[in-house]
Amino acid sequence: MTFRGKLMQKINGIASGLLVIALGAGAGAMAAESTSSQTPEAEELRYPGEKHLTHIRQLTFGGQNAEAYFSFDGSELIFQSTRDNLECDAIFRMDADGNNVRMVSSGKGVTTCSFIAPDNQSIIYASTHLAGDQCPPKPDYSQGYVWPLYKDYDIFRAGPEGDNLVRLTDTPGYDAEAVYSPLGDKIIFTSVRTGDLELFTMNPDGSEVEQLTNEPGYDGGAFFSRDGQWIVWRASRPQGKALEDYQHLLKQGLIRPGQLEIFIMNLEERKPIQLTDNGAANFGPYWHPDGKHIIFSSNMHNPKGRNFDLFLINVETRKIEQVTHYPDFDGFPMFSHDGKKLVFASNRNGKVKGETNVFMVDWRW
Repeated sequence: MTFRGKLMQKINGIASGLLVIALGAGAGAMAAESTSSQTPEAEELRYPGEKHLTHIRQLTFGGQNAEAYFSFDGSELIFQSTRDNLECDAIFRMDADGNNVRMVSSGKGVTTCSFIAPDNQSIIYASTHLAGDQCPPKPDYSQGYVWPLYKDYDIFRAGPEGDNLVRLTDTPGYDAEAVYSPLGDKIIFTSVRTGDLELFTMNPDGSEVEQLTNEPGYDGGAFFSRDGQWIVWRASRPQGKALEDYQHLLKQGLIRPGQLEIFIMNLEERKPIQLTDNGAANFGPYWHPDGKHIIFSSNMHNPKGRNFDLFLINVETRKIEQVTHYPDFDGFPMFSHDGKKLVFASNRNGKVKGETNVFMVDWRW
């Protein structure tokens, strides 16, 4: 599981059990299941103050479901889930209405961080399946609450339904958190190949790898702006004893959850710009197609708590507006490429405490 997945474990583990956004094999029985009979009324899912969210619909029911991302034409979503009581993360696709769910990863090892190419002819995701069919072992928590950076994670490209699997990265250590650029000519990802967790780009075939960041600390979860000229990501910048702790754990393939801030960067100028500085866990940033706003998840109102909401920041003025008001977890937001819809993961309406499902809304300014 990647840093994104581990963040979900922390969020739901602070007050209750750990949440594992994970999947494995065996989703065939769910492939054509309709969700219409399970869907609650939209107003039951919307909380006071959520003025930007209209026509809310729940797309998944049961298990842990998160990191749902639109295809570029908006007709489908790709996501990861523990549906059907699966033990390891696997990747699924579904129609934008929640129907036609099918597994598109190998069903072996643990997989995460999936994305659909702009032409809809391929998908990418990270997987450990080459190292074995089973789930990787959990980390040793004797050093406190830490997350593993599985060294066997590599990035793979496959056909739209998971066929013709091709390995894109083969360097030792963690390679994951990959997404396509809007033109499909580049993939941005996180790797530990230099000894630190940095951002890199590569061609869709894995060639021409180029490093983008070079600061001590974690850099990950990057996404391109709609025009492909900018990126947004989350980063930690530990100093002093915190940096020593970070580097000590990293050598063991571990990382300790900590402060995450939102950064942006123009890909020509290569000068990182920090947007947030609130000491909280800010993550899951995504550009609105207008290029002027970024939506992200944060516990900024209580950095030690588990109440994560969605927030919208104006890139120019840095003004932040709270978007969701559910008193638990809302995260992993993504706008459709026309900006008319928003998909996100939430604990709202869960059948059991900590259950996370995928929701879609019509976006209203």
